[in-house]
Amino acid sequence: MAKSSTLNMLIDLARNDTDDAARELAKMAKARQEAQQQLDALHSYRKDYAERLQEASKSGLTASNYHNFRQFIATLDDAVSQQNKILEQLDAKLQQGRDAWLAEKRRLNSFETLQTRQLRHQAVIEARREQRLTDEMSARGPRGLVR
Repeated sequence: MAKSSTLNMLIDLARNDTDDAARELAKMAKARQEAQQQLDALHSYRKDYAERLQEASKSGLTASNYHNFRQFIATLDDAVSQQNKILEQLDAKLQQGRDAWLAEKRRLNSFETLQTRQLRHQAVIEARREQRLTDEMSARGPRGLVR
């Protein structure tokens, strides 16, 4: 019985660790999604300003206004580059989080498999015990019965 309670405790701990890893993975996925949204917004701003520059150029643009547009677009390009680096880092962390969750899940599955084997073994022992009792009762025949 001590094995069973120890195994139950290990399963509970493994479940907690698996749940913790899943929560951490969800946080990482959310951070990655938010970073992707920021990157999409930066791409949208850059496209919008490039279109504004093109429209402004058609109607005539001073050199300083042209320079300001180009400088701002270059700043957006830098921000896009930085955001891409952030996404790469988050992708790496997300993969590490997946790997950690999978490791915890495998650990939990191992303990649950051990528990299943233990329960099956106990069931076989109990079935054999009952069969022995039944065989003994049958072997005694009518003599073993109280009249």
